[in-house]
Amino acid sequence: MSTKLSVVIITYNEEKNIKRCLESVKNIADEIVVIDSFSTDNTENICKEYNAIFFKQKWLGYSKQKNFANSLTKNDLVFSIDADEALSPELEKSITEIKNSDNESKAYKISRLTNYCGKWIKHCGWYPDAKLRIWNKNDGAWKGELHEEVVFYNKPEVINLHGDMFHYSYYSINQHIAQFNSFTEIGAEEAFKKGKKSNIFIIITKGVWKFIRDYFFKLGFLDGYYGFVICSLSAQATFAKYLKLRELNKSK
Repeated sequence: MSTKLSVVIITYNEEKNIKRCLESVKNIADEIVVIDSFSTDNTENICKEYNAIFFKQKWLGYSKQKNFANSLTKNDLVFSIDADEALSPELEKSITEIKNSDNESKAYKISRLTNYCGKWIKHCGWYPDAKLRIWNKNDGAWKGELHEEVVFYNKPEVINLHGDMFHYSYYSINQHIAQFNSFTEIGAEEAFKKGKKSNIFIIITKGVWKFIRDYFFKLGFLDGYYGFVICSLSAQATFAKYLKLRELNKSK
């Protein structure tokens, strides 16, 4: 008897990505649950083509939205995948082996390989970028607002799966820059809630070190032009996050 697996996806205006994602999971999913934040594009129709269970829910935040989605699955073993992600054939095979093992007590990490403006990024600190995505929903829950993660009540054995999950992050540099402001806003708020402080010295050194670390020590230069772009924008994002944190420290 094989283990049943629920695939969980949260969406908002993902018509450009969602078909690729659904196509990649259709063979390993016993059900697909999509929680959508009232998309205005063709996301819903595409999901229904794949017989996904489609719910509409006002945006609650990353962790709360994903926890709500998990609460609606009929199976205990869940696989959380983003709309802009897809399985490699090797990863699909690994997940199939999990299902055939009839074991719901373990958790599984997956390596992500990111596509940035058409180029696969293998350095910059972006790979293997292992994420815990498959686990028994009764063993833990999502926590955090920007870099959310699963926090377990009783930590299970964690296994790294073979095969990559393809992440189609940004189709243009402008798209990356456009998301810059909201992500640094959330990051600063999260740091503020944790009691972190910021000042001019921290703002400068954190940003500079981020570029040096990712471009030189994490070999971002081997990714060519886009490696330089990614490391530069990541450094600017770090600078902006600590700048906003300083403003929060001053005002609140």
